[in-house]
Amino acid sequence: MKKGFMYILKCSDGTYYTGSTQDLELRLQQHQNGVGANYTARRLPIKLLYYEEFQRIDDAFYKEKQVQGWSRNKKEALIKNNYSDLVKFAVCQNETHSDNNDFDSAQSPE
Repeated sequence: MKKGFMYILKCSDGTYYTGSTQDLELRLQQHQNGVGANYTARRLPIKLLYYEEFQRIDDAFYKEKQVQGWSRNKKEALIKNNYSDLVKFAVCQNETHSDNNDFDSAQSPE
């Protein structure tokens, strides 16, 4: 199996694009020429902010899908290699999250 790369681009409008590829240089040229993806083609120019190399392309694709689901803050922590913020932003941030996993207050059905 071929090696792969997961990468994060910054688009001209400030948004991030996360992708994966077997040939990072070629893929960056494609994005910059407007043929890499519809999303980046409408937001040129782009800038490579981060990439990781993997021994297998399927591992790079898996990481791409994982990072695509992350918040902007968590992506920025990854880009800056800031492990403490990466951990901080990994914590669930929605209102249903409880810092206390104590289920004693849960009501049981009668």
